[in-house]
Amino acid sequence: MREPNVVGRYAIYDKIAQGGMASVHLGRLRAAAGFSRTVAIKRLHPHLSEEPEFLKTIVDEARLAARISHPNVVPTIDVVSGAGELLIVMEYVRGESLSRLLRAAVARGGRPPLAVTSAIVLGALHGLHAAHEATSDRGQPLGIVHRDVSPQNILVGADGVARIIDFGVAKAAGRLQTTREGVIKGKVAYMAPEQLAAAETTRRVDVYAMGVVLWEMLVGRPLFRADSDAALVAVVMAGQVEPPSALVPDLPSGLDALVMTALSREAADRFASAQEMADMLVRVLPPALPTDVGKWVQDLARDALTQRAATLAEIESASGMVRASISDVPPPEAPAVRAKAPERSTDDAPTIASQPSSLSIETPRRSLLPPWRSPRARVVAIAGGIVLTAAVAAILVGRRGGSESPAGAVASSAPAPGTAAPSVAELTPSAVPAAPSSVAQPPDSATPVAATAAPTHAPPATPHPAPRPRRQSTPSPQSSGMVRFSQPD
Repeated sequence: MREPNVVGRYAIYDKIAQGGMASVHLGRLRAAAGFSRTVAIKRLHPHLSEEPEFLKTIVDEARLAARISHPNVVPTIDVVSGAGELLIVMEYVRGESLSRLLRAAVARGGRPPLAVTSAIVLGALHGLHAAHEATSDRGQPLGIVHRDVSPQNILVGADGVARIIDFGVAKAAGRLQTTREGVIKGKVAYMAPEQLAAAETTRRVDVYAMGVVLWEMLVGRPLFRADSDAALVAVVMAGQVEPPSALVPDLPSGLDALVMTALSREAADRFASAQEMADMLVRVLPPALPTDVGKWVQDLARDALTQRAATLAEIESASGMVRASISDVPPPEAPAVRAKAPERSTDDAPTIASQPSSLSIETPRRSLLPPWRSPRARVVAIAGGIVLTAAVAAILVGRRGGSESPAGAVASSAPAPGTAAPSVAELTPSAVPAAPSSVAQPPDSATPVAATAAPTHAPPATPHPAPRPRRQSTPSPQSSGMVRFSQPD
């Protein structure tokens, strides 16, 4: 596969059709984020790309086709100008032109089945009627007339749907490009007499062209034949047309009248619209289902469709490799993120911390850890047990020694016999150095649980137990949100 010619977002590949002004190629849309799409690209011939009139023709075609939204008209997707070229990007339809299908059918010695003929002609008529009825963005009728209806411009898809293509020589109101006086555009064999005479053209010239197409499909040969274009014009202007049944017997009743009405030499004697002709055709010759038309297309154009499918697969595979090479590049490595340890506190229950001269109570933040699994909770529980044990030991020591010290005071050692027990001094935070709250001091005979009070002279002990002291709470100047309890005097 050769390297594509890239214009803007589109890669242009092999040629699939060619006309007098342009050729049609397989193409590939390459958009952001790896998006791609197979399209058909109409490309103006190089020797015409610098002609302003032809450039206007291409622009006009795109503008007109964009105003027609119908299943039987190939939609225009985009118009691209760049690298000295002007392109019309259209939806790609897997199928074949009616002209090639008819040649293949005649080469096999036959004609299209009547029901298939009806279905194809009906689809083309519906597409033409949609073009004739198209309006501007303000709702004004555009008055579009195709003027180049022929088997070459009817595309029959493998899905069984016939579609009109190529509005390059169409006439419409507000068209940028206008036909010069005396210039005839289109294919002579399918032109209505008034079109050949360069007279005013209406939608009835398209009805006439569809009459020629229907006649050729029924009979299996061209309607008008001559050795030159000039002679062909004379034959068409003479208007000598035989009814289809004269060449093909046993055609359905009423079909001759339909065809001859569409081929009337006078425009006023033809069907007033493509839709009127379609309505009569349905009654005279019921159409085949789209599936049957699709089978007929695939049978006649099997080789061309297979070859084109292989080309498309190669194109799409190459596009996929480009996307894969981009997507396979690993993204930059993200910096390592260290997991944050969960909070150690477990709930809103107060945590008790042991200090030499006071007890502190603080309310922590809530954590998701259960209370029995928190390390801090276990330390606090041990500290609370130590404090409680120390308090009980102090009371027992005071009672055994006959001391009158308050229950909250703790002596560093038992008093010697014959000496007075020292009184308990007031314990304040300034008198005792503070210890870290996370470290609990275990009870030990050599290490005091609380700070040792300064010795003072005390009155003789009395046999009555000391009154229970009152505890006074004072806020700590150093720790906001914490309450400290001082030991009683």
